[in-house]
Amino acid sequence: MTALFDAEIETTADLLRRLGAGARAAAAVLALAPRPQKDAALVAAAAAIRDDKALILAANAQDMALARQNGTSPAFLDRLVLDDKRIEAVAQGLEAVAALPDPIGSVLADWIQPNGMRIQRVRVPLGVVGVIFESRPNVTADAAALCLKSGNSCILRCGSDSFQTSTALAAAIGHGLKKAGLPRSAVQLIPTRDRAAVGELLGLTEFVDVIIPRGGKSLTARVAAESRIPVLWHEDGINHTYVHEAADPEMARRVVFNAKMRRTGVCGATETLLIDRSVAGTMLRPILDDLIEAGCEIRGDTAVQAIDPRVVAASDDDWDTEYLDAILSVKTVDGVDAAIEHVNLHGSHHTDCIVTADPAATEAFLGRVDSAIVLVNASTQFADGGEFGMGAEIGIATGRLHARGPVGTEQLTSYKYLVRGTGQTRP
Repeated sequence: MTALFDAEIETTADLLRRLGAGARAAAAVLALAPRPQKDAALVAAAAAIRDDKALILAANAQDMALARQNGTSPAFLDRLVLDDKRIEAVAQGLEAVAALPDPIGSVLADWIQPNGMRIQRVRVPLGVVGVIFESRPNVTADAAALCLKSGNSCILRCGSDSFQTSTALAAAIGHGLKKAGLPRSAVQLIPTRDRAAVGELLGLTEFVDVIIPRGGKSLTARVAAESRIPVLWHEDGINHTYVHEAADPEMARRVVFNAKMRRTGVCGATETLLIDRSVAGTMLRPILDDLIEAGCEIRGDTAVQAIDPRVVAASDDDWDTEYLDAILSVKTVDGVDAAIEHVNLHGSHHTDCIVTADPAATEAFLGRVDSAIVLVNASTQFADGGEFGMGAEIGIATGRLHARGPVGTEQLTSYKYLVRGTGQTRP
């Protein structure tokens, strides 16, 4: 990791330029690094995380204590906290990325022109990736692993809430880089909580090639307003589960509960449940019983309130809210067309699901819902790069350019054309 930052002798702007210069130099090395060297760094980083578990847990305890002191929500604390199991999952994630194919140098297309020139389209790294994220410290390891595997260096800006934990994780990753003979500046965590560092990073056009924000509306709004660097968007997870009239009742009950309550603070959690009015009277009450018994607050339209008096009235804002908490908005709709219209109007183009046994409804939902991930009969909490077999992810991209859905190693690459001739000239 980078040297400690002393605000008395180095400004935040100077700090970011120093990090940027180091990242640019490291990117040139990583672009040519062979797969065994990159994989060795990841495996060594996983070992260092296991060896440093006590230090990482102690750092996390400091972050948790400050978060509790600030009165943060239980869902926020769940995103922030680490334990033995989660640290082991972080280490295993690094090893899983090491086991993935190396995307760099793969030939995407290969052809020969009539004039005899051979043209190849070959996958290459993006260069230097700036990642700005909030409370989840595991993003430190996920982002570092994916960037390293795809031949990119990275500058990481964590939220102040996870600063101590992310610093400890980044130090362990630095040990892995050093052991494999790769530059420590390949993975750098900005060593200050100063909010001005975000603005400096967003203007570092000389050194940074792409910015990836991972957080809530305030973060993405700031990035949109200030970034002078191309952005790979990761916005809110206002996700829907739609129970169609042809859904199996027990499947719907099971999928909805998992989609909302498995972990309420992750971006793949369902925030709005839609259900066909024709079956709401018979199918909805057991679903609500499960959710309310588990501590979930239900905010519904008038039809939902009529079915269960424990439901509070939903406001117009509820349909556009990412709760990241044990709160669910529930709305009745008149068929698949109305459900699709609601999802496309109020969703964030992240992840949406239909529960149905009807093939026509399935195809309509899959074809017309404009989201990065569209599921049939499966929990929205599968919106995760690891669950897609990608080892890990930096986030779920909700834009339409360059990458969409889980961002893994391939999504952190571009390509260039290699043209081999034998003396051809253009007439």
